[in-house]
Amino acid sequence: MSAPERIPARGVTSSAEPSPVPSVEPSVTLLAEGELTVRGQVREASNAVLYCTVAHEGREAACVYKPVAGERPLWDFPDGTLAQREVAAYEVSEVTGWGLVPPTVLRDGPYGQGMCQLWIEGVPGSELLALVDGEEAGEGWKAVGFAEVGDGETALLVHADDQRLRRLAVLDAVVNNADRKGGHLLPGAEGRLYGIDHGVTFNVENKLRTLLWGWAGEPLTEEAVDVLERLRDALGEGGALAAKLVALITPAELDATRERVAALLKSGRHPEPSGEWPAIPWPPV
Repeated sequence: MSAPERIPARGVTSSAEPSPVPSVEPSVTLLAEGELTVRGQVREASNAVLYCTVAHEGREAACVYKPVAGERPLWDFPDGTLAQREVAAYEVSEVTGWGLVPPTVLRDGPYGQGMCQLWIEGVPGSELLALVDGEEAGEGWKAVGFAEVGDGETALLVHADDQRLRRLAVLDAVVNNADRKGGHLLPGAEGRLYGIDHGVTFNVENKLRTLLWGWAGEPLTEEAVDVLERLRDALGEGGALAAKLVALITPAELDATRERVAALLKSGRHPEPSGEWPAIPWPPV
């Protein structure tokens, strides 16, 4: 088998064990209370994505601001709800303890209410996605499926067999992420990995679309089971996470999230493609 052809994923590097998750409280306060100044626009995005700085009490940071007014209507998601879903995904991530979503808040800005998220500067390095010849992923890689590469030829799409990606696959299953592309994987300092762009999540229907199918059908790790049990408790009636999500998603979507967590715990396995919805987002990167 030939060496993997790397697919750009914003410089994500493979790491067996990320550093402990730092406290996000100062960043959340800065994002929520700081003065937001627009510096530019991320033009390749499908919705309005503004690159900003936020300053508060002598601190300043770069951030992304996605105003609700700049969201494009979607047939399967109610208008004006994508920003709230981004914040909801962050709140779920925080309960897991994995710190997979950058600090994210809902706030007013120059163009009205929107999502504000800490900017993560990508760290260059080897990639977590690749295209390979043949039918086997090779050591250290997990197969996703075959992809057309032009001139009628196909190649095997693979992702790294990486603990951080496996955690993200569990988070995506919980929030029902309909758009986990390679370009939504961002590295951080000290080996951290972040997932971004969670606007199309929490739908009541099963819409899981992801490039992280390499563990489909495999048993969940003990760590993942512990995290899911924590989420089950936090999502229960009177749970702290449920109290936060009720202001961000609909009651039916909250119930569906509870059901997804319960189903994962009952099966004890990573989900598999349903066959009722395209399993891989397009474009994949």
